[in-house]
Amino acid sequence: MTANQYLEMYQRSIDDPAGFWSEIAETFYWKQKWSPEEVCNENLDVTKGPIKIEWFKGGKTNICHNAVDRYVEAGDGAKIAMYWEGNEPDQDGKLTYSELLDKVCQLANYLKSVGVEKGDAVVIYLPMLMELPIAMLACARIGAVHSVVFAGFSADAIAQRITDCKPKVVITCNAVKRGQKLIPLKDIVDASLVESAKNGVTVGICLTYENQLAMKKEDTQWIAGRDVWWQDVVPNFPTRCDVEWVDAEDPLFLLYTSGSTGKPKAPNYPDPGRCWDIVDKYGVTIFYTAPTLIRSLMRDGSVYVDRYSRKSLRVLGSVGEPINPTAWRWFYNVVGDSRCPISDTWWQTETGGFMITPLPGAWPQKPGSATFPFFGVQPVIVDEKGREMTGECSGYLCIKNSWPGAFRTLYGDKDRYETTYFKPFSGYYFSGDGCRRDKDGYHWLTGRVDDVINVSGHRIGTAEVESALVSHPKCAEAAVVGIDHEVKGQGIYAFVTLVDGVPYSDDLRKSLIMAVRSQIGAFAAPDKIHWAPGLPKTRSGKIMRRILRKIASRQLDELGDTSTLADPGVVDQLISLSDS
Repeated sequence: MTANQYLEMYQRSIDDPAGFWSEIAETFYWKQKWSPEEVCNENLDVTKGPIKIEWFKGGKTNICHNAVDRYVEAGDGAKIAMYWEGNEPDQDGKLTYSELLDKVCQLANYLKSVGVEKGDAVVIYLPMLMELPIAMLACARIGAVHSVVFAGFSADAIAQRITDCKPKVVITCNAVKRGQKLIPLKDIVDASLVESAKNGVTVGICLTYENQLAMKKEDTQWIAGRDVWWQDVVPNFPTRCDVEWVDAEDPLFLLYTSGSTGKPKAPNYPDPGRCWDIVDKYGVTIFYTAPTLIRSLMRDGSVYVDRYSRKSLRVLGSVGEPINPTAWRWFYNVVGDSRCPISDTWWQTETGGFMITPLPGAWPQKPGSATFPFFGVQPVIVDEKGREMTGECSGYLCIKNSWPGAFRTLYGDKDRYETTYFKPFSGYYFSGDGCRRDKDGYHWLTGRVDDVINVSGHRIGTAEVESALVSHPKCAEAAVVGIDHEVKGQGIYAFVTLVDGVPYSDDLRKSLIMAVRSQIGAFAAPDKIHWAPGLPKTRSGKIMRRILRKIASRQLDELGDTSTLADPGVVDQLISLSDS
């Protein structure tokens, strides 16, 4: 797509959103079309009444049918729907659309047989097995609402979700291996069901997939009458299941957002070249990841990347946090061989899709910029009083219109939904992110606005300081938080992870501080640099800045729940190094 084509299409999406999105919707299958008057009903202004976002209300469709059935019906049933890559490089699998449809229908029929109906909830606690998307699609097929919980989350975290949505069924597997570590998922679910029962919520069925690559049946704890082996029941059901046609505004899933920046840890088993092995093995054309993973790969240099051709790659993608220019250039030059454009996308769990994103080849790239808005999205930058700013500016990023993928509410808490996202600036969706727009109209995400530090009257985005630190050739990753300062109001506390093999030293500390001073200014120089072998991240790779703030301020008795961390031991390491 050229820049002119983008501008023409984007302008139409803004001038006539109902017509634009109706044309997009027409590319899907609808059992019953929506009425032209019901394409969009919205109110984003709390002063005018309750927040309302509705698209295509009255239209009847089904996500599972659109994702699977229509391909089979079109004669593409023999095409590959998904590939699966296991823990070990020689563990893999694949499903055609026809095979996928059969397995989805069998599970859907089983769920119906145990009383799961339209609108009922199902909690899914599965690792990256093919049974995970099968379970999601089966729920969608019968109109059930699924809530996917990242495999490895604590029993307390699962219990909270079970208590919230009161599922009729929990779907899990007995265990999974991550690298050389065994994670007994079924044991974690068992503990969560004990906790949720204390909250008055009991679950009648725990459907458990036997993951033979990790654990055998006989080694799995079992509760008769509640626990059911997937392989014992699901394959016995018919491979055809009628679709439940649902309204466009019926709920599809519940998804928790972590509310922090950061993203996934690199797949590095059995070595840091695993990503590129997968790229070559399957002929991957689009590699979409996050700055955290990119920086993690940078620590190992280019040696593992250069072992593989990566010739199939066409586009690289980044998501989850602002990508600093150093990581962007490494990604572009080393991984993409200076030929693959990078789509540095901005979106959120709440938005349901891209909001600001480059379109490969449409315009010149600027390392670290999310560039321009996606079709139908009207981003605005406002000041503290909610006034829209034009031209080159910096402020709070808001969206002034609704879009089909927007989340409709916070489950069970409509008041907090309105208070958090719509009351800060009436008439807008408030993203919680800061944004800078340059003279060319490019958007630069500056991080969460609650990650702004006020140092002697200077408002400094933590992402700016982190980017300056990571630009240092010996710094692999950095996370910055604010601490109380008796003179400046707030000081800057930086957690720094060095490139592998680089020792900590006072000279290096001074060099890092100088990097910040030279790029931003003396006022942004860190007051404290805390050497960090690793940063506390959730299983999904989110950096837990709340924990970093507590460590920095020495509020060690207020760390809160650390069970969702990928490596809880990192916290103890950081505490032990806090005075070094």
